Amino acid sequence: MIPAAFEYHRPRDIGGALAILTEHGEDARVLAGGHSLIPMMKLRMAEVPHLIDLADIAALRGITVEGGRVTIGAMTTQHELIASAALHDAVPLLREAALQIADPQVRYMGTIGGNVANGDPGNDMPGVMQCLDATYTLECPEGTREVRARGFYEAAYMTGRDDAEILTRISLKATRGGYAYEKQKRKIGDYATAACAVLIEAENGRVSSAAVSMTNLSDVPVFSDAAANALLGTACDRDAVKAAVAAALAEIDPTEDNRGPVKFKMHVAGIIIARAIERAWSRA
Repeated sequence: MIPAAFEYHRPRDIGGALAILTEHGEDARVLAGGHSLIPMMKLRMAEVPHLIDLADIAALRGITVEGGRVTIGAMTTQHELIASAALHDAVPLLREAALQIADPQVRYMGTIGGNVANGDPGNDMPGVMQCLDATYTLECPEGTREVRARGFYEAAYMTGRDDAEILTRISLKATRGGYAYEKQKRKIGDYATAACAVLIEAENGRVSSAAVSMTNLSDVPVFSDAAANALLGTACDRDAVKAAVAAALAEIDPTEDNRGPVKFKMHVAGIIIARAIERAWSRA
């Protein structure tokens, strides 16, 4: 289909984008990679009188690794995440997750900012960012503020970002220890039926810290403190993994759709969570 008529804006800096967004209010939307918004416009599920393309804003691109801290511009593509050796050394979980997003054509255009800011429960990076305890920087004409990924998602397509704000960058600490991102999907390019990100650090053969988050198993990504706590202090043996999986499953709320009924999704989730924990532990 053809989208409704709209006015196209392509500012060269953040100030220009924010000025347009402020001027047109609810009639304006920002465009990052476009893989979520453009299809909705073509199907007339979204009508956007003023479309603000962020592609020409150089300040929104790039990856910096410095002093154990990683900063990623919101317009950095999934391909750029995969290609960055410095990022892989600092946070290898990001490359592992990015390689499982859609296909190469999509990854050349899809951006990290668009993936995390949209609030789509099927997107991979929100759950990964919760696992990594990332922080999002939001800018508006009045200034900037920072919001933790673990508190950003409120409901499907609803986040802590105000309509007048633009997500400009993501920051997180470099990681140590084991990591894994496991994902089950129907075919290449599809959203996950179930996915899980895990980080584990070990000391003297036991889990000293852990983080577990899940994707597309509720209307928001789910970070499970209970699952992490079930692993702490253990040798990550079968009983510990079983307890962590049970804790994680207690916190999700999948719905029936074309990826399967709830019972099937719960079964798949249990397998995927266990695999992610076991692989992260094998790397720890």
